[in-house]
Amino acid sequence: MVRSSLYRVTKGTLRLLSRPVRRAQGRGGLVLEPYRGYGSCEAIFLIGRVFRQRHADRETDRDSLADLWRDMRRRIARRAVPGAAVTARFCGTAQRVATDRDGYFRIHLEPQHPPAEAGPWHGVDLVLEADPPVAARAEVFIPPRRARIAVISDIDDTVMHTGVANKLVMLWRLFVEDAESRVAFPGVATLYRALHAGGTGAEGNPMLYVSRAPWGLYEVLSEFFRRHAIPVGPILFLREWGLSWTHPLPRRAEDHKRVLIAHMLDLYRDLPAVLIGDSGQHDPEVYARVVAEHPGRVRAIYIRNVSADAGRIAEIERIAEGVTGAGASFVLAADSVAMAEHAARLGLIAPEAVEAVAGERAAAPPEPALGPLQAVLRPSEPPPTLVAEPEAGERAGL
Repeated sequence: MVRSSLYRVTKGTLRLLSRPVRRAQGRGGLVLEPYRGYGSCEAIFLIGRVFRQRHADRETDRDSLADLWRDMRRRIARRAVPGAAVTARFCGTAQRVATDRDGYFRIHLEPQHPPAEAGPWHGVDLVLEADPPVAARAEVFIPPRRARIAVISDIDDTVMHTGVANKLVMLWRLFVEDAESRVAFPGVATLYRALHAGGTGAEGNPMLYVSRAPWGLYEVLSEFFRRHAIPVGPILFLREWGLSWTHPLPRRAEDHKRVLIAHMLDLYRDLPAVLIGDSGQHDPEVYARVVAEHPGRVRAIYIRNVSADAGRIAEIERIAEGVTGAGASFVLAADSVAMAEHAARLGLIAPEAVEAVAGERAAAPPEPALGPLQAVLRPSEPPPTLVAEPEAGERAGL
């Protein structure tokens, strides 16, 4: 049984990680790889990468372990192409950019006219200047006019149990069927679908996901969202760790998350934001700073409690006081149901969505205990829920 599971997780992992690089688009193994982007009728933003990879030695069914390992070696050995020229065209506007030292390019384009298509996802034509040119098509999400909020969520320890420091465990849980239900926090998929649908059930609110993970996990995260039916959005805001034999440690990304959120708030200036994170790292501090720097823009902060330290909970309670004083709500909760109940009271989700979140939560296996936190705060009971509301008149018009 263990051997069978190991074979399944190994094969599934290799198939997923090698999937996007099996075929080069251009001569010499050139690949133009865009990631999903986001935008509005005024501006769009997307990221992609240009790299070289070896051509396949032979054509097979591409599903044997030997071929999958060969594809993985091709992926590991691929080389970034710095200084490559990429042109993006969208709604009558073109922009030409160059790739950075890691082969990444960033498009920030202001279209001349709104997109003709009715749906929220729109195609962006990309061309890499090469001989011959290499073409690709990216997708950007532009929320409909009926959207009422912008949801910005962390991923690690907020949506899924396992953080980027535990990639092997994440991949094991993703591909071993018996453990798949443990990958996502119970109730999170239903809650995020409800936030996307909004209070009316048909708002189509933008879902933006922020992570410090390297871009190499993009396909893993996309597959995770697909398997758990979590509303897809731009999983854009990762970073290149810049690993090499001479620099084996990831490059620092100072204020990575805060800068990205500020960019989103600027683009969606007409939409109040809902920020979702976890207690384990720096999300409460980052989000509190966002509230202070962008008064009146944040409607609510939801923090998933994954901490086993009473001192950390006390820190978060102090942060909550500052957030509510600035006019935003703050919820620290151990599960998705408490978040859903509060979101329904604010009109962020439909009232009936709370029961659906609770149903998903009840059907899931029991959550692992947080340990010392339970004994310190509420013996033999789940960790408490902290709901901090701004005083009347402090809601900044929200």
